[in-house]
Amino acid sequence: MYVGRFLVAAPGLAAYRVSSRSFPNRKVIERDGSLTVVPTDDAEPTDNPYVSYNCLRTVERDGEELAVIGNGSHVDPIAEKAGMGYPARDALAASLLALDYEKDDYDTPRIAAVVGAETAFIGTVRRDALLVHEVTEPTVVATYETDSPQAFDLDAETAEAAAAELYDHAFEHAVCAAGVAVDGDGIETAIHNGE
Repeated sequence: MYVGRFLVAAPGLAAYRVSSRSFPNRKVIERDGSLTVVPTDDAEPTDNPYVSYNCLRTVERDGEELAVIGNGSHVDPIAEKAGMGYPARDALAASLLALDYEKDDYDTPRIAAVVGAETAFIGTVRRDALLVHEVTEPTVVATYETDSPQAFDLDAETAEAAAAELYDHAFEHAVCAAGVAVDGDGIETAIHNGE
């Protein structure tokens, strides 16, 4: 089954996978403290604004470390709002509502999560709804098919294992993945480009 981009989040752990039929030549890199989806060197040139973006940013708020993960440019304002003190739910809702779903041929939803050591919120904005949920167990949301948050069987316990598990998941057209683990000792990130 093809679900497009998807993420899984739970308290202390999250991962995101790029799945794509249209733009498969992409990878995740670390840049300026963020994880960023970019075209590979052999990718066809494109002016599509949805191909490259920060998919993972970390912020600190009042001594609490948070990770923001998602499928587009909305990751940046969510991280900025969370860092300014917005509750995770409000940072997600305000940013997703402001940017709305992607205005492409498929009205692609925007998906995101804000994860702390003890909390996780997951959200999506699509053509017909804005959904933000606090989650206590691994929960998935995708751009297609699974565009409402639902339980997900995730075995991983580390950022690296989460990125690899999502990359290897049976959903079709895997391109690259990123993972993050948040605990009282800090934040660990991981990249899985399938190489």
